[in-house]
Amino acid sequence: MKKFLALLCMITCIFGLTACGEKKELSEYETWKLSAAEEYVEQNVIPMFCELSNQPSVKAELIEYTAEEIEYAFEAQSGILVEGNAMIKALDSFKAALDTIGAVTAIEEVTAKADGKQMIITATVTGDKKSAEAEIILSNDAFMVLESAALNPITSTGELMGKAAMNTLLGMGSVFTVLVLIIIVISSFSLISKIQNAKQKKEQEKNSVQTGIDNAVAQIVEQEESSAATDDTELVAVIAAAIAAYEGSASTDGFVVRSIRKRNR
Repeated sequence: MKKFLALLCMITCIFGLTACGEKKELSEYETWKLSAAEEYVEQNVIPMFCELSNQPSVKAELIEYTAEEIEYAFEAQSGILVEGNAMIKALDSFKAALDTIGAVTAIEEVTAKADGKQMIITATVTGDKKSAEAEIILSNDAFMVLESAALNPITSTGELMGKAAMNTLLGMGSVFTVLVLIIIVISSFSLISKIQNAKQKKEQEKNSVQTGIDNAVAQIVEQEESSAATDDTELVAVIAAAIAAYEGSASTDGFVVRSIRKRNR
């Protein structure tokens, strides 16, 4: 009995998964909406954005408008229902992409799918330089209000590989540049040390020379003072002897020379 229940549960799960994997069939009305959306985008929406993107003054004017005024302007001039807040970004996207792909030559491979309350329409826009993919989002009803629009350039495999190679080269170049700078900085440490040692040696030599000069000057001054003292002593003795002889004294005892002054004649 338990095996039978387990087998029954397994069969139920398999059928449930099969039912989930089945594609839901669209009604006639939903099929018509998607077909109409594809035609509407190909013949009206994309050409309108391509034309407006080539007019720089349009964006400048729209910036000054409120969302309601933008919606009224689009409906009055192009007969297209839009959400005003999304149009500025849509124009920026188309303008940037058209600068890259060049003039539009064809609109191909238009497909539409329903996603809840929205219809997502994609199309390949071919330019004279390269191609781009347009993604247009409309409300999923008969009004087909334009909610969002973008045009993205298609990057080829060669361009992707080229960008990857360029990024790799830039990364490796940056790493090697940093390594070279680090090596230069490390090498400069020894040079800085040599410069400091040379400066210290020069200062020591300068101090040594100055010390020698100071010592020499001190010795000269000391010798001069000693010589002057010696000369004064001899002169005092001579003068004392001369005075003693003049006085008729046999000794210089009792004579004291207080000072010696040179007489100008």
